[in-house]
Amino acid sequence: MTSTPMKSGKKPRRAGAPRRALSAYMFFSHDWRERIKTESPSLSFGEVGKLLAARRKELDERGRRPYVEQAATDASRYEMEMERFKAQTEA
Repeated sequence: MTSTPMKSGKKPRRAGAPRRALSAYMFFSHDWRERIKTESPSLSFGEVGKLLAARRKELDERGRRPYVEQAATDASRYEMEMERFKAQTEA
């Protein structure tokens, strides 16, 4: 019985293509992950993720605003870079 390798549903990124925009949650995670790890160094990766999700859920609109703004800025960066990339590959 031979097994065939499973295909990943993810397409490989084309060379030179811009990185996708990060979500507001990802900006929040980048900001808070090290803080949580220094507060509780014994937590596993999954436990840190659960704690991050709980902390973000506790934030009000004003607390989330900086991360939402960062995500919007990153989304516009991605759109501009993608337009330039498409123009270069079509030319």
